[in-house]
Amino acid sequence: MPRAPRIEYEGAIYHLMARGDRREPIVYNDGDREVFVKTLAQACERAGWEVFAWVLLDNHYHLALRTPEPNLVDGMRWFQNAFTRRINTRNRLWGHLFGGRYKSVLVESDRDSGEEWESDYLTALVDYIHLNPARAGNVDGKEQSLRDYPWSSVARGYSLAPSKRALWLAIREGLDLFGEKDTVAGRKHFVDRLDEWSASENAKKAGLVEREGQSLQSTLRRGWYWGSESFREKLVQLQGSEIDRNGDRELRSSGLFKRHDEKGAEQIQSEAEKHFGETMESMRKPKYGDLRKVAIAWALAKQTTIRQSEIAHLTGLRSAANVSQRIRRFAGMEERELDREIREWRRKYSRFVN
Repeated sequence: MPRAPRIEYEGAIYHLMARGDRREPIVYNDGDREVFVKTLAQACERAGWEVFAWVLLDNHYHLALRTPEPNLVDGMRWFQNAFTRRINTRNRLWGHLFGGRYKSVLVESDRDSGEEWESDYLTALVDYIHLNPARAGNVDGKEQSLRDYPWSSVARGYSLAPSKRALWLAIREGLDLFGEKDTVAGRKHFVDRLDEWSASENAKKAGLVEREGQSLQSTLRRGWYWGSESFREKLVQLQGSEIDRNGDRELRSSGLFKRHDEKGAEQIQSEAEKHFGETMESMRKPKYGDLRKVAIAWALAKQTTIRQSEIAHLTGLRSAANVSQRIRRFAGMEERELDREIREWRRKYSRFVN
């Protein structure tokens, strides 16, 4: 089957979904579910993503997020690879966790003037994602609230005060999409509306909407955008040529945009030069017992999504395999084995946990 296109640009909004291999579980217990949340948080921090909605079920997940920088592919590669490694390690498994390629659908976010909010594609998607536990029967809308299901942005975001939720969640903006303020009353009204829907006789169809012959399910099966025909035309114009529905082109290959992780790597290298008082060119040169290039590689691996082969090139380490080995050894070193400059550097980046 032909692949759907991967289109990336600044400010793009996506509906992302991935299922377990052969529809088998991707999480087995609450510990695994917490690993999902932690790994998603790290991916968002590394890539700068802003999440409007997320939900995790036993064998799949959904995300609605915005990429301020055109870095979906790099960010998703890091997220799914890191999550797979962690789940396999926790459960003594091996091999693929997800069944093939994750689904990504571009989403229109501008509401048509003069129409009610229900016509907006992004609001429909946010509802669709949040109502997944009701459709799956994980929440009985007549006796339970969606805020009782702990593995979605309803419980972990829209039900919480700003000081208690993650910074990568775009809750204030998400509430504004529905005409709600980020207040106790506004957040309660947002959740109550969802609960009314999940308690209805058609709870199994909650959030399943259709726009201009499209449905959210059909876009995941064979589409590449969720929006109006004018939105599709804008995407075509943005890319500069007609997008074949069965093609596979990435806007990132055009070189028009600078990736978020490249900017992050440049910042880390600049900070390293100031911290160690030497240029990167000088620190790349082989020096016996010099841990600075390893420390820089370690920070790059923790805070960006760039490949280890790129890190090897930037730091002067020999190969991706050498980078992996050296940073793993560096992470396990005791502080007494490090000089003051290296200790301070490692403390600075230690909050970015792999």
